[in-house]
Amino acid sequence: MIHVVLAQPRGFCAGVERAIEIVERALKKYGPPIYVRHEIVHNRHVVDNLRQRGAVFVDELDEIPAGAITVFSAHGVARRVEEEAADRGLPVINATCPLVAKVHNEGRRYARQEREIVLVGHAGHAEVEGTIGQVPGTVHLVQTVEDVARLEVRDPEKLAYITQTTLSVDDTRSIIQALTGRFPSIVGPDVRDICYATQNRQQAVRDLVHDVDLLLVVGSRNSSNSNRLCEIGRELGKPSYLIDDAAALRAEWFQNVSSVGLTAGASAPETVVQGVLDGLREITEISISMQDGVAEDVRFRFPPELAEVE
Repeated sequence: MIHVVLAQPRGFCAGVERAIEIVERALKKYGPPIYVRHEIVHNRHVVDNLRQRGAVFVDELDEIPAGAITVFSAHGVARRVEEEAADRGLPVINATCPLVAKVHNEGRRYARQEREIVLVGHAGHAEVEGTIGQVPGTVHLVQTVEDVARLEVRDPEKLAYITQTTLSVDDTRSIIQALTGRFPSIVGPDVRDICYATQNRQQAVRDLVHDVDLLLVVGSRNSSNSNRLCEIGRELGKPSYLIDDAAALRAEWFQNVSSVGLTAGASAPETVVQGVLDGLREITEISISMQDGVAEDVRFRFPPELAEVE
């Protein structure tokens, strides 16, 4: 018998729910196909489900036919992408998470103050590329404390930093401390731009791993916040596995294990979590309990053109 403790909160956040429902509402209102630039969220199951319903996912706008309804993903896009869509006359619905849009606004505000911007984030991540492309002027990307030590800027007195929303709070705090240590005049939002859902899920894992022998994180490999959850488990000394779904489970993981923590990244559906529980039942007998945790009730508004669609 293995006891499974379900993390609370886990899975979809308000920004992800909004982005997915934007595509669903667009399909209802306009009919398929609806074109989505990049994955709407970083989860294969979500993307596959929407694809079956008529969403077409593309890498670049030139793959979208003239006049086709176009959705920008939750991660946000660069200004050049917005301008290209406008030049082509594409009818765009913007599903950028409001918390990501808040970071864009902060970056532009600092740029208007003629500050160089330091962005704490992961190179190549869709959110980072979008943020860099939304902020005019110089943006320096730093991923580690070591990057801070190598940073070269024009004027140490005219610096600001912003952060990717889905990072590890602990890692981000150490980088911010390095920035403020090296550049005492730098301004920025501490860790407040790490979104509420990321922070809540990370804290839930920190609390959970003390009470279990092993951690399972449901999420895709390209999901930044899912990777962070798995890393936290490992940093706290527990075997931790990032899995797409039940097919990734391995019976040997659970030998001499009496308790398992189960969580999911902010873009992972609860249906997949339940599938993982079914997969565990095929390996061994299980009992289930729910962690005491934060109850989230955040909701974001829909774009006006979809507000009345149910």
